[in-house]
Amino acid sequence: MSRPVKRSLTLGGHRTSVSLEEEFWQEFRRIAEEDGKGINALAAEIDVARGVETGLATAIRLYVLRALRARLSR
Repeated sequence: MSRPVKRSLTLGGHRTSVSLEEEFWQEFRRIAEEDGKGINALAAEIDVARGVETGLATAIRLYVLRALRARLSR
C-alpha cells in the first residue's frame, strides 16, 4: 500500500486538503464517476455526513470501504 499523498479539494467554496493513499484516492474517484458526481461534490456530501470527531480523510476511507463492501454483497 502506498503512503498518503496530500490532495486538494473544494468544499462549499473553501479549499481544503486530505491525505489519502493512492489506492483510496483512485477508488474514491471511480465511485464519484460511477455516481455521476465530481470528487468535490462527493467529498462535500461525505463532509456533511461525518461526525465532528471524524477527520475528512478517515470519512472518505470509510465511505470507500462501505461502497466496496456493498458492491461485493450484491
